[in-house]
Amino acid sequence: DARGDYKAVYIEVVDIEVNYTDINNTNPGWVKMDSIYPGVYDLLKLSNGLDTLLGSLDLPAGRMNQIRLILGDRNSVVLKTLDSITLSTPSAQQSGLKISLKDSIKAGITYDIVLDFDAGKSVVQAGKSGKYNLNPVIRAYAAANSGAIKGNVLPNSVITAAVAVKGTDSIGTYTNTNGDFLIQGL
Repeated sequence: DARGDYKAVYIEVVDIEVNYTDINNTNPGWVKMDSIYPGVYDLLKLSNGLDTLLGSLDLPAGRMNQIRLILGDRNSVVLKTLDSITLSTPSAQQSGLKISLKDSIKAGITYDIVLDFDAGKSVVQAGKSGKYNLNPVIRAYAAANSGAIKGNVLPNSVITAAVAVKGTDSIGTYTNTNGDFLIQGL
């Protein structure tokens, strides 16, 4: 949800794998998703509750440890103005983007695993070269075990930060053009 100073951030997802431990504490390692929806996604369009399905997988009860997104070697770009700039994603084409997820899954329950991408922290300019790298800051959570805060900020003419704070932990997002915000995974 954190947009950064970008008009769009496109990434090409070509495969998805899950690192999983079953209820007996055995680890089969990385499991490929049964069905995935490869494509080029504008991550900045996926905010304030708007999402997209990247794939699905049936797993028995256990624990998900990590998700790995394998990115394509083309079609990952960042738009700062009207010009597109190739987004370098070191090693994401071979070993994938590994995203930590420490959530238990129970039998008989369907979970949406949400990947919350922070563009403001994830897309960084590589010195004065004019190149950009993807150093992903992605929070993952199982939606079946979570709550949310949503609202609307007026006036909506200014993009506003909305932040939820508990002790020293915080999470936030920015309003969209209508002033709406949604913080999930709480």
